[in-house]
Amino acid sequence: MGGVAKKGKSKKILSKIFGFSTWKVLLVLILLCFVAATLLRSDHLEMSKLKDAVMAADADGTDEDIAEALKQLQDYTHKHIIFNFIDENGSQKIIFGTGVFYLENQYNRKANEALRAAQEKIDKEGGNMNDYNVHKKVAEVCDAQAIKYGWRYPNVNYINCFVNELAKYPEADQLAVTAEAKLPPTDLFRHDYASPIWYPCASGIVILICLLLVLVIIFRIIYIIGLYIASFIVNHT
Repeated sequence: MGGVAKKGKSKKILSKIFGFSTWKVLLVLILLCFVAATLLRSDHLEMSKLKDAVMAADADGTDEDIAEALKQLQDYTHKHIIFNFIDENGSQKIIFGTGVFYLENQYNRKANEALRAAQEKIDKEGGNMNDYNVHKKVAEVCDAQAIKYGWRYPNVNYINCFVNELAKYPEADQLAVTAEAKLPPTDLFRHDYASPIWYPCASGIVILICLLLVLVIIFRIIYIIGLYIASFIVNHT
């Protein structure tokens, strides 16, 4: 009798757990998936807004402005689920994060400062009139190309032109070497912030609930199949 009572109690517990309409759970799941998609889109839009702020600071701000904008973007990306599509070699790729972006204007400013510092160093260490003439010739060539191709000064193309043109004059080797030695590495101006695949933010919590509902539906289906199998066995024994 005790075994029958326990069996009946277990059946009642299972009935309470699985005694619901699967379509109702499925409906709730669909609604929550819509909410999750909306929240993920909101996270992506906020990340894009912060990224735009970084690029605006890169164009017109100071190094402090850029550092602050980068920090806000990094902090937000690391604490939200940023589902992103990027173009890579002509094909779409799914990533979690901001994707790679470059602070071209900041690099150009630093590189231009390095070129000026190199010229000043050469002048202080005994630059002569010939050095000045070479510098003038190089500037004329690169200025003409900047006008032709619409480069905004200072532009990375202008800087590369300047260094390449200097290399054509043996008498300017010291200036070219000094300039190249002072040019900042481009990796310092390359950024790519990755977001977690899951984080306990609003979108992450809704996604977690959706996954739990999926598991409930799967177990519900398994439970129903198990009942049919048990019923079939009982009816045929």
